[in-house]
Amino acid sequence: MSASKSYLERSKLHSNPTAKAFLELMERKKSNLSVAADLTSKAALIELADKVGPYICLLKTHIDVVDDFDQDLVDQLTALAKKHDFMIFEDRKFADIGNTVKLQYSSGVYKIASWSHITNAHTVPGEGIIQGLREVGLPLNRAMLLLAEMSSAGTLAKGDYTATTVELARKYKDFVVGFIAMHRYADKDGDDFIYMTPGVGLDQKSDGLGQQWKHPREVVYDNGCDVIIVGRGIYGQGRDAAHEAKRYQEAGWNAYLERISK
Repeated sequence: MSASKSYLERSKLHSNPTAKAFLELMERKKSNLSVAADLTSKAALIELADKVGPYICLLKTHIDVVDDFDQDLVDQLTALAKKHDFMIFEDRKFADIGNTVKLQYSSGVYKIASWSHITNAHTVPGEGIIQGLREVGLPLNRAMLLLAEMSSAGTLAKGDYTATTVELARKYKDFVVGFIAMHRYADKDGDDFIYMTPGVGLDQKSDGLGQQWKHPREVVYDNGCDVIIVGRGIYGQGRDAAHEAKRYQEAGWNAYLERISK
C-alpha cells in the first residue's frame, strides 16, 4: 500500500513532474502542511505567505476573492514559493463543461494555468471536464486533484459519486495526481494518488457553519491521507501565523512518520 511508503519513495513512481517534485519537496522540507489562504487583500495574502512559507509544502489560494488582484500579486506569490520552497494550489473547483473550463483555466483575468502548480475540479460535468483542463495543464507540467469528498456537513460528494471520481482519476493518471478526500481509498493496479484533506484543526471540532475539523493524526495516521489543509486554525483572529504553522507542521509530520514506521 502506498501509504506505508515514504514521500520520497513514492516520488519515484509518478510520471507527472509536478507530483514527483511535490513529493520530493515534502520529504526535503519535512512538511505535509498546506495553508488555505482565504484572504481578500493582496497585502494580507502576501504577508501570510511569507510568514507561513518556511513551514508549508503548499499554499492553497482562492484567488477570485482577492479584491485588488493584479499580476504583481502572482509575481510576488511565485517569488515567495521559490524563496520558501513551496508550491501553489489554486482551489478553483472547476465545475463546467470541457470547453468552458479550458478558457477559465488558461484565460481571463487570472490565467490560473500560468502560475498555479496544482488545481482541482468537481466531476459532476463528467469526463469532459478532465479532458478540457488536461489539454491546457499537461503541456505546462501542471497537475490536478479531483474532489472526491468534502469536509462540510451534508456534502453530496460521497457514495457512487466518489467511486466514479476515483475511476476517472485512474483513467487520466498523467494529469490527475490525487484527490481532495477525507480518507485514502484502496489501491488498485499500482495506484499512488496524493490525498489532501481540508477541515483540519488542533483546537476546535466545528465552526457552527457546517465546517467540521479533524485532528492531524486522525487525517494522516488513521485515514492515510498525505496533506493536511489548515486555514483559520493558523491565521484566525489573535493567532500568530508563523507559530501556528510550525505547530501544525510538526503535528502533521509526526503523524506521517508514525504511519510509515508501523
